[in-house]
Amino acid sequence: MKYMTEFRDSQAASAIALQIKKLSADREIRIMEVCGGHTITIYKYGIKDLLPENIHLLSGPGCPVCVTSNRFIDRAVALAGLPGVIVATFGDLIRVPGSFSSLLRERSEGRDVRICYSAMDAVDIARREAGKQVVFLGIGFETTAPTVAAAVKHAKANAISNFQILSAHKTMPKALKALVENKDVKIDAFICPGHVSAITGTKIYEFLSDQYGLPCVVTGFEPLDMLQSIYMIVSQIHEGRSEVENQYARVVTGEGNLVAQHLLAEVFSPCDMDWRGLGRIAASGLTPNSDYLDMDAEKTIPVQMECASHENPACICGDIMLGIKTPVDCKLFGKICTPETPQGACMVSSEGNCATYFKYAH
Repeated sequence: MKYMTEFRDSQAASAIALQIKKLSADREIRIMEVCGGHTITIYKYGIKDLLPENIHLLSGPGCPVCVTSNRFIDRAVALAGLPGVIVATFGDLIRVPGSFSSLLRERSEGRDVRICYSAMDAVDIARREAGKQVVFLGIGFETTAPTVAAAVKHAKANAISNFQILSAHKTMPKALKALVENKDVKIDAFICPGHVSAITGTKIYEFLSDQYGLPCVVTGFEPLDMLQSIYMIVSQIHEGRSEVENQYARVVTGEGNLVAQHLLAEVFSPCDMDWRGLGRIAASGLTPNSDYLDMDAEKTIPVQMECASHENPACICGDIMLGIKTPVDCKLFGKICTPETPQGACMVSSEGNCATYFKYAH
């Protein structure tokens, strides 16, 4: 990173932390970050240790793998069991436990499950394996969804008819609304995700400040990015303001990436989507639109689910991603559930709250 030293200056960090303490001395403030990358920054660099005790940082549902529902995992497992089907997926997702199995277990038993670094890798597999159906598992927020849209469009244009996607792509605004309106969750402000915002722009968060009076700051991923954003939030609260501010202006703009936005609109339509911890949220997901229905595996490849999907009753990933509980509140954490033997999605992904806490704070 060109300016890495400047964004990790310890003296500057101490000075910002002191200003945060002065401005927030008279109140409790609960700030939620909704990006797994921000959670890593907080724990890796000890940001919480620099803040006064009245500033509470909550880790929200910002990990794409973690918020992917068991229903989706179970359907992917069922697809992997069909003859002539290749399931292609990002590496983290393969280890997430479903209701009855995981893709890793299915692969160990001979199913054709392949790890890809991009959706275009899956398109290449489909091109080589012309006699089989290749189903790519599309997960992620507005950050990764455009790359999958590009792969879908490319496959369609090149008549690669055996490439399909099973989409669990999600969009951030509806989830943030659900968090704010959840009576069990208390949030005073949001640290908004930098990667998502690079695509969407900052305007998608304005409803949080306008309708709910919540300060929002779009934030970068270095230690001083995080501290400056917290200072900006505390300043808003101290001054009685609620606005959307952009700390990450070196990357994020107000309008975002218009090319990526147009690509999403061309390939996908909003749909209701299941979120681990948040349940089913209307119009919070993305599914191939009418021009690409023949590439939607959920509609074109019927599967028989053994029985209804369910969560591990001992795993509290859902509550952890709502900021209601922390990893140490889980009886499994660090004992039965470790990065080597994950019992829930939050311990699988490198951006998961439990995995991050285990690595940096355990």
